[in-house]
Amino acid sequence: MKEQNGKQAEPPYPIKKAVALKYSADQSKAPTVVAKGKGQIAEAILKKAKDNGVAIQEDASLVEVLSKLDLDQEIPPELYQLVAEILSFIYRSDQRARKRPYE
Repeated sequence: MKEQNGKQAEPPYPIKKAVALKYSADQSKAPTVVAKGKGQIAEAILKKAKDNGVAIQEDASLVEVLSKLDLDQEIPPELYQLVAEILSFIYRSDQRARKRPYE
């Protein structure tokens, strides 16, 4: 980015960010960050999720918070409620998708 008036110019569009979580009740007590990135890495994370039928939920503020966590780090208790709401949304979406007849 070029500098303008001594400050770095903002990109003309926001840079995409993505965070992938994994949760297995028998392996951990909370979801764990398994991938994160921005720009092309975020695009690759999203493509891999789509290619594998993994549900995607867009929440810029939650991604901002989760992206500060380390890879393989469990989410902290303060985020349980937010992540639980998203997992609930994804679970309900998956259930509805399974009930629809194939087109």
